[in-house]
Parts: sequence; C-alpha cells; structure tokens
Amino acid sequence: MIDLSVDLTTTRWTVAQAAEAAQVSPNVVRNWRYRGLLTEVGRDYRNRPLFLAIDVIRAEKATREKARRTYSNAA
Repeated sequence: MIDLSVDLTTTRWTVAQAAEAAQVSPNVVRNWRYRGLLTEVGRDYRNRPLFLAIDVIRAEKATREKARRTYSNAA
C-alpha cells in the first residue's frame, strides 16, 4: 500500500507505485507520460522512470475530469 501521508511534492514513485496510488493499471501511467501529463524526474537504481507523486495525482485528476465532460445538444 502506498503511503499518502508523505510530502507529495518531493516523493518519487515508480510506474507501479504511481499506478497503485491512482488505482489504475501501469499502462495508464505510461500513457499519461506519453501524452505529456507526466514528466519523468529521474531513474531508480534499476533504471526505472520515477515521477513526482504530486504530478501523478494531478494527471489522475485531469484524466478523471476529462472523462466527466458533458456536451450540450446545441443544434
């Protein structure tokens, strides 16, 4: 389980940790990176990309808000 009580502005997560925290699959996190919603801030000792926790939360929020879009039936 991911500890969300830490300083989210400095904590760095791997793809797997970010996916667990956002309750999405790791492929979704990779797609956020590809689409420019997430920026890699470094690499861990296994050369895996790391992301700031706050950026992961922002990407997750932006994705969920976009999914709730409604369109009017203007003719």
